[in-house]
Amino acid sequence: MFHKEGYKIILLTAIFLIAVNTMTYLFVNIYWVKFSILAISILIFLLILQFFRNPKRLIQMNNVEVLAPVDGKVVVIEEVLEKEYFKDKRLQVSIFMSPINVHVTRYPIGGTVKYSKYHPGKFLVAWHPKSSEENERTTVVVKNPVIGEVLYRQIAGAMAKRIVNYAEEGKEVLQGSDSGFIKFGSRVDVFLPLNTNITVKLNDKVKGGKSVIANIE
Repeated sequence: MFHKEGYKIILLTAIFLIAVNTMTYLFVNIYWVKFSILAISILIFLLILQFFRNPKRLIQMNNVEVLAPVDGKVVVIEEVLEKEYFKDKRLQVSIFMSPINVHVTRYPIGGTVKYSKYHPGKFLVAWHPKSSEENERTTVVVKNPVIGEVLYRQIAGAMAKRIVNYAEEGKEVLQGSDSGFIKFGSRVDVFLPLNTNITVKLNDKVKGGKSVIANIE
């Protein structure tokens, strides 16, 4: 199954590659050139398909655990000053996504969307320390009756030029459900209350909507 954000790109890529290979078949008489272009076309199309895949996942919803919002690797776990919304200290967990990861963003907790804002910005590499504050990004805060307010931030990287965010203020959302998409790379930062118990370590690989990154004991 593929994410709806990829339908147009998948269709346009297919049309372009079919056109290229048709022209090659009609006007190029060198066999190895024809074969090479066909092989490269198939590889490109398979890469596009795997990037926009949207696997169905059985979500175990609850109000005491925070799920990873995306697939990827944990690259930051630290106490920081969150400057945009809370304006106080929070526990930050950052997950970096490579181009081969699923890029669907999911709600880490269920509850009410209290804040949702898009920020245009730069396209620094996603692991740059300033990317969380200077890159193109969206900030979303969901309030849960047990955990409280959790903020997650979709951050564009050097390759990603578009962030899709479905969160709307006042909307009731389900934990693990689809909240957006980041096209071609980058990371998501999650900001948690200081009394939260972090259940992952640096360099752990997590799956969006499946892996528990924190809980309230």
